[in-house]
Amino acid sequence: MLEGGLQGAPCNLRVTPLIPKLFPSRVTQTAFLWVGILYFAEGFPFGLFFDAMPVYFRLHGVSLHEIGLMSAAGLAWTFKVFWAPAVDAIGQRRSWIVSCQCLLALCTAAFIAVHPESSMPAIWALLVVLAVLSATQDIAIDAYTIELLDEKQLGIANGIRVAAYRVALIGSGGLFIVVAGLTGWNWAFLGAAAMIGVYAVVCSRAPTPQFTRRQVNTVTDAVVAPFRQLSTMPGFVFVVLFILAFKLGDMAMGPMVKPFWVDREFTPIQIGLVPGTIGVVCTIVGAMIGGVYTSRWGIFTALWVFGLLQAVSNLVYAGVAAMPASVSLMYVASVVESFTAGLGTTPFMALLMRLCDKSHAATQFALLSALFGFSRSISGMFSGWGAESLGYSTYFALTFFIALPAFALLPWIRHALEERQWPGN
Repeated sequence: MLEGGLQGAPCNLRVTPLIPKLFPSRVTQTAFLWVGILYFAEGFPFGLFFDAMPVYFRLHGVSLHEIGLMSAAGLAWTFKVFWAPAVDAIGQRRSWIVSCQCLLALCTAAFIAVHPESSMPAIWALLVVLAVLSATQDIAIDAYTIELLDEKQLGIANGIRVAAYRVALIGSGGLFIVVAGLTGWNWAFLGAAAMIGVYAVVCSRAPTPQFTRRQVNTVTDAVVAPFRQLSTMPGFVFVVLFILAFKLGDMAMGPMVKPFWVDREFTPIQIGLVPGTIGVVCTIVGAMIGGVYTSRWGIFTALWVFGLLQAVSNLVYAGVAAMPASVSLMYVASVVESFTAGLGTTPFMALLMRLCDKSHAATQFALLSALFGFSRSISGMFSGWGAESLGYSTYFALTFFIALPAFALLPWIRHALEERQWPGN
């Protein structure tokens, strides 16, 4: 009614309702709702492990050396590709998700029964179990989502994915610690366990994707076929190089951002408020906008546009680092960097999903995301050395140039997207 009335107005302005355009059907709305639910569930234990547990340990007198070694248990997220074929071959994705969540709830509650000052072996065992269960849940959720969505939904869905994941990190990495400070750690662990348990009940109601996987009859079908299929993709080597390189500049700068804030003599409260909270909100907004325009433009164009914006944001930090300390400029740099990180992440994750065969989604997505994780680890490993040797300004500027080689590989990405046709899809 409104649209028709506007068509007859003198300005001849045509207005298309935003929501119906983004969510054309109730089926699509339901799919997007479940993407949000599932990726909140995926992000929550990750934040618990990497954000909350270091605080818990340090407050209980655990040495920095031991806290650093905790990262070894976190290798489960890198090595999950080795057991991903089992998730492809055995049972349904939803069953894996719910089972992992039930066990995660028990594991989280078990921290009430141990104490870092007297039960470190038990603590380490629980950490390893928590990491493996969380990584396995990630495999199943990623595969389920790939089965649930069609190609046209990937852009907006991955915007929702990034936003929900970030909100979960705020909950488990921030709110959980606040609750622990107010009520004690035991109540915080109990509350987190209860929340994960509720999620298990909710996820048991997840709809069954309208997709039938091919039967896996042999070990070769489960393990070899997914890798062999990816290797036959047009321009496979260039696709791998692109996955390694696309967010390299962003990831090379990331570990040095908060140390830069510290060295500019900002207080912990300021750091927690701006890059820690406002920055996360900006990333969520960027991811949602990135999802909308990835759906409108397509993955290839979005990678170009948002990838360039993501790279240019590093120059903003480089410029700020070259100037005298300024609160307002630091805030601007943080907002720009966080917002463009959200923009760039959305089409990148949509690309990884698009490259997977739904029948081998668990294994193939785990492999592609492991490549991305490897790149993140290597770039982060050398970031401190680069910032110390070159200074913040020069190093941040260098990360801009580190990001550029990925764009030379985009023609092969376009070819892979055009030619990629798996029988299972």
